[in-house]
Amino acid sequence: MTQHVVTVTLNPAIDQTITVEALKPGSVHRAKSVLYNAGGKGVNVASCLADWGTPVIAAGLLGSGNAAPFEALFQAKGIADTFLRLPGETRVNIKIADLAANDTTDINLPGLTVDAGALDRVRAAVLGPVGPGTPVLLAGSLPDGLPADTYAGLIADFSAVGARVVLDSSGAPLAAALASTDALPHCIKPNRHELEDWAGRPLPTEADLLAAARDLHLRGVAVVVVSLGADGALFVGAGRALHGRLPPVTALSTVGAGDAMVAGLIAAFQMNGELEDVARLSVAFAAAKLGCFGPNLPDTATVRSLAAQVALTPRD
Repeated sequence: MTQHVVTVTLNPAIDQTITVEALKPGSVHRAKSVLYNAGGKGVNVASCLADWGTPVIAAGLLGSGNAAPFEALFQAKGIADTFLRLPGETRVNIKIADLAANDTTDINLPGLTVDAGALDRVRAAVLGPVGPGTPVLLAGSLPDGLPADTYAGLIADFSAVGARVVLDSSGAPLAAALASTDALPHCIKPNRHELEDWAGRPLPTEADLLAAARDLHLRGVAVVVVSLGADGALFVGAGRALHGRLPPVTALSTVGAGDAMVAGLIAAFQMNGELEDVARLSVAFAAAKLGCFGPNLPDTATVRSLAAQVALTPRD
């Protein structure tokens, strides 16, 4: 039986997408439609892994006032829900889709304010099902009230019991985790901008990106993946480097493609795959998600077919 994965999302969000014919500031609008989708990086990854057939335990923090979209998603996909409910509401990201202009206006509302006690309860909930080799994903931004070194502390705690921690964050939380002298994540997946932000300088060429990724690998991050959008991704691990990509595909929705890539990484780790396997499956997950709305994958045969088509080029 496939070992379970634990995803941790401390700052999830509900995406409320409102479609209007034409957005005119100062005017009254009649919406053509409204959709509510449970989101947040860890939630999206859990959703994709569940579609792949991986047992997933989803942990983190939810506001009790609007948890229904998350609960519906977890029930529909068979995801074990260990989220801690807090008084209040999970943050809502309002997206106003303007059909006339073919663009979207985002309004992100404030979310929960969290204290150390709530984080301690999440830590305890995660440590229960975690053992040697268990993949644990820490994903997304941090809610108000938690310090930038929150992920660094959780990585140390989960690594101490043998978990393989994957971190997908950015900015100060990522920098603090990578500066830790206690424990480093097993894997990270920054995009070009996030890696440049960490490095503190532009990384205009592939050679620059590889140099930064190799630096992190030499510091102790076992697998460093740099996502490059339509150009695929760079994979550095085990003293080697690969570039993986698929030919461009028609995208129904690019939202969540990076999260799908993280799900593919974790799926490959589940199979104890080599760097080639990690590259093939993560690129295939991201490409397969482009043909679906929301954080969803097509059937596993379609994903495996894409994985077999991924072009891998050594960058040694």
